[in-house]
Amino acid sequence: MEITIKINGRMTVVEVSAEVAEYMDAGRRKAENLSHERRRHWDSRKFDEYIVAAEGLLPCQYTPEDIVCQRETLALLLSILDTCTAIQRERFLLFALDGFGYTEIGMMQGCSRESVYESIQAVRRKFLKFFSNHPDSGLF
Repeated sequence: MEITIKINGRMTVVEVSAEVAEYMDAGRRKAENLSHERRRHWDSRKFDEYIVAAEGLLPCQYTPEDIVCQRETLALLLSILDTCTAIQRERFLLFALDGFGYTEIGMMQGCSRESVYESIQAVRRKFLKFFSNHPDSGLF
C-alpha cells in the first residue's frame, strides 16, 4: 500500500504494509485531535460543542459591517505580529496556523524545542500585553 508522508516539509510517497498504513492513519488522527485540543485552549476559552455544531449548520453570510470588522481585526493582529522578530513571527504562524508542534518546528529550523517554545511565548506575551493595555479593542 502506498502512503504519502511529509518529511522536512516535502511530500513523499512510500510503499508500506497495510498494518503500517493503519498505524500511520491512527497516528495522524491522534495528531489532529491533539492539534485541535491545543488550538482550542490557546487563549484559555472553553470549547462549546453546541455553538460549533449550530454555527456549522448555518449558511455563512457576512454583512458589510462584519467584513469591515474582520478586516480591522486582521489589521490589528498583523500590526501586533509586526512588532515581533521575523523568527518569532514565523515560528508562531507555523504553530498557530499550520498546527506544527515545537519539536517539528525546531527540526525544520534547526534549533531546539525550547528555543521554539520561548519564541512562541514571546509572541503570546506581546498579544496579552497589547490586549491588557487596550481592553476596548473588542477582540477578547
